[in-house]
This record gives sequence, structure tokens and C-alpha cells, in this order.
Amino acid sequence: MSESSEKKSLGPHFIIVGILLVVILAVVFWPSDDEPEPVVTPEPEVTEPEVTTPEEPEVFEPTQPAPTVELEEKDEVEPLPEPVEPEPEPLDTSDPAVKASLIESSSASEETVNRMLVDEGLIQRFVVSVTNLANDEMAPNHQLLTPPEQNFRVYSQAGKQWIDAASYKRYTPYVDMLESFNNEALLNIYGIYKDDIQAKYAEIGSPDQDFNSVLLEAIDQLLDTPEVPVPVEVYTDSVAYKYADDRLESLNEPQKQLLRTGPDNMRRIKA
Repeated sequence: MSESSEKKSLGPHFIIVGILLVVILAVVFWPSDDEPEPVVTPEPEVTEPEVTTPEEPEVFEPTQPAPTVELEEKDEVEPLPEPVEPEPEPLDTSDPAVKASLIESSSASEETVNRMLVDEGLIQRFVVSVTNLANDEMAPNHQLLTPPEQNFRVYSQAGKQWIDAASYKRYTPYVDMLESFNNEALLNIYGIYKDDIQAKYAEIGSPDQDFNSVLLEAIDQLLDTPEVPVPVEVYTDSVAYKYADDRLESLNEPQKQLLRTGPDNMRRIKA
């Protein structure tokens, strides 16, 4: 829950508390409607004091003063040792701990998140992938998500090849899972592991650069991906499929990969 929505949800409670305070103040300080009955003060009775014979005071003999006790050096009280604060437990940066945090922040089933997220090197893969995205590159050996089971498909029409809509649907379950994550929870997880993320980035990038700027650059790269109408024409050079439109083929690798998810998924990812 964001801070603004949290304040909205607490608003009615504060109103109720305010009303209760006003009611209590009114009860305590507001005068009563009933007139108080007058209080009659009775006349004091005068009595003669009795005459008594004073008794002779008792004479107390002075007692011997208590002897003075001198403390020896060994009797000196030693100061208590200062309390030692326990050291905080080290942060668990293991893959099971990171994955458990991600599963907890998602509304999708645990089986779904487990199946689509890799099990090893989550923080390392995240840092490498973001760094490559910011540098207009892809890191095929450091993917955070498992690859889709279906293959890329095209169809032929009028002597040309076009991307089959079924190819786009391969990525829809991944987009559904990404949308299941709570943004505030993800930001919190990122903040918890930020020091470890920064340390890993210092090993592969610039030690003096804040990883936040790299992350923002990677996001900007994906947001700059143009939206194109479907169907999209492609051709093969016996090695890989390429876009027939030179403007699309000239895009960097991350942007071309985002285009392959299809227009609907791409709009959801960029949202």
C-alpha cells in the first residue's frame, strides 16, 4: 500500500478519534443543566475544654553513638560493565531468500513464480541484465526468466513472411506474472538488497557510478521502443529472423526483443 492510499484508509479513523475527543471534552467541561441544591452549613457547637494534669516527661538517657565503619579498599564496589548491544544478523542474500521475497510480493501462485523465475544467481543476473539493457545489449546467458516452451512462429502470405500472433501469446503468461508483483513491495526488496546489488555492479561496471542511474537508463531504453502495427514482416538470412523494415531492424537488441512480445504485451510492460 502506498503512503497516499494508506493515509486515505486511516482518514475515517482519525475523524472518529477527533469526534470522541470533542465529546469527552464536552462532558468534562460543559456545565450541567440542573441547578445545584444550596448547601446548608450547620452552626458549630462550642464545648468547654477539660482540664488535665500534665504528666511528667520521661527522661531518656543518651545512648552511645554507633561506631564508624571504614571501608577497606577491597570493599569498594566495582562498576557494572556496560551492556553490549548484539550485532545485527547479516542479510541473507542467498537465492532461496531472494526468491522467497519475490514470491511473497506477488499475487500469483508460488508455483507460477517458481516456474518462471530462475533459481540461481538472481542478484547477479539482475545486475548483468540491467547493465546490458542500459548499454543497448542483451545478456542471453544471464536471463532472469526461464524461456517459453513454444517456438517462434511465422506464416507466409503473398510471398512474404509475417510474425504469427501465436508468437506474441508465448509471452503473455510472463507479463501476467510481472503485473502480479506489488510495486511498493518490489521497491522495498530493491532497497533491502541495494548494497549487495551496488557491490556486484562495481565488479562489472563503474565502481563510482550509482546503480540507480543504470537502472533508470535501462528503463528509458525500453520506454523508447516504438509501437508498430501488426502484422510485422520479417525475413531470414539462414541464421536468424530479421525485420524487413530497416527502421525496426536498426533498433537496439533490447528494443527489438520487446517488439517480439507483441503490441498488447508491450503496452502492458511499458505501462
